[in-house]
Amino acid sequence: MNETASSSERYRQGMATRRTVLGDAHVDRAAAASTEFDRPFQELITEAAWGHVWSRPALTKRERSIVTIALLAALGQDDEVAMHVRATVNTGASREDICEALLHVAIYAGVPAANHAIKIAKQTFAQMDADKAA
Repeated sequence: MNETASSSERYRQGMATRRTVLGDAHVDRAAAASTEFDRPFQELITEAAWGHVWSRPALTKRERSIVTIALLAALGQDDEVAMHVRATVNTGASREDICEALLHVAIYAGVPAANHAIKIAKQTFAQMDADKAA
């Protein structure tokens, strides 16, 4: 990582928040897969998304989780929807919260977007349940 970025307070806060929301295993995998090419992107999202937006006190992690899943579903970002559904175990967003958010997606972004996100959420929850049972 860039010495300046990795030593900034915003980066340190972002990394702590990112780990809290996504979990150490996910963040460690992302860091291990990082290359010189995408390292600037990883620094950007750590500082901006996690160090600035996700670290602000006005919304709880649960509320940010709900908003994020709805936005990602509306944008058709399947992998990100699944990642943030998995993160609900750390944010406190319930399955009911996610269902309600996806109902909003259906009305405001379209039924196909919500339908697809519901499919992804169901698959992700099923995998989470299977992992928990194992």
